[in-house]
Amino acid sequence: MNYKPILIVAGEPNSIFFEIFFKAIKKKIKSPLVLIASQELLLSQMQKLKFNKKIKILDVKKIKDYSLNNKVINLIDVKYDQEKPFEKISKKSNVYINKSFSIAVELIKKGFTNKFINGPISKKTFLKKKKLGITEYISDKFTVKNNAMLIYNKQLSVCPLTTHVPIKLVAKKITQKLIVDKVKLINNFYKQKLKLKPKIAVLGLNPHCETVSYFDEDKKIVAPAINYLKRKNFKVFGPFSSDTIFLKQNRSKFNVIIGMYHDQVLSPLKTLFEYDAINITLGLPFTRISPDHGPNEHMLGKNKSNPLSLIRAISFLDKN
Repeated sequence: MNYKPILIVAGEPNSIFFEIFFKAIKKKIKSPLVLIASQELLLSQMQKLKFNKKIKILDVKKIKDYSLNNKVINLIDVKYDQEKPFEKISKKSNVYINKSFSIAVELIKKGFTNKFINGPISKKTFLKKKKLGITEYISDKFTVKNNAMLIYNKQLSVCPLTTHVPIKLVAKKITQKLIVDKVKLINNFYKQKLKLKPKIAVLGLNPHCETVSYFDEDKKIVAPAINYLKRKNFKVFGPFSSDTIFLKQNRSKFNVIIGMYHDQVLSPLKTLFEYDAINITLGLPFTRISPDHGPNEHMLGKNKSNPLSLIRAISFLDKN
């Protein structure tokens, strides 16, 4: 088993991350966890949420010299000033988040680990429309252009062909090459990490895969891409209509469903599995996962947040 450390960037300081982290680390975890966050904020929220565990401060320059275990919280301290345990999300945290990511990127590039988790981040506040999402933000740090967002559940996973793209731009973004590239990334991931050749369903763009428009994306782009992949011996099928593919008798035939846009596949998956899914970025030279939910600002300090997605993220990396 690969028990390399799991590097974790806490992310947005005013999120539910520390709460779900405290709940998640009550489980047995063999890979040592290394948290990148503010010690002051960690202690403040620890007190507020009535959680207690010893903290071990790590010197990032001597990181490989430590004997790490999960009897303590292994922490790389990133300074962040905040008067209260919880405040409103604002651009004030951007420098802190960016520095946390920079430390993680440097450690991964130096070979410290190949396992990485980041906590929830407000894309609107942190990315300021400069990137589509954290998938693209992290991919750029490693000059990776060909990536995919896989929302993984062991029963069924989904992948949006386009990520955080406005609906009016989706049709223009869809190409045969994009479909082929996503299928190849998914196929490689399943073969390397899960030791199986996945059965992949591809959805059409239009209702019932039909359109009265002069240009039919499903016939001209989606179907030819699927036919090409079939000739290359990929287990790819479709295009399917999205209004019936998630019926139990249909979805049970596949490991992964690729949709043309974000909500086409994420909405039904979250309806089916709620917090039992994780966001995996494919195409990186390491495994990056995040819980499949946002900062949940309205739940701050209530100690009622569901930690399942983070538990699944840690468990996946602990086993792979």
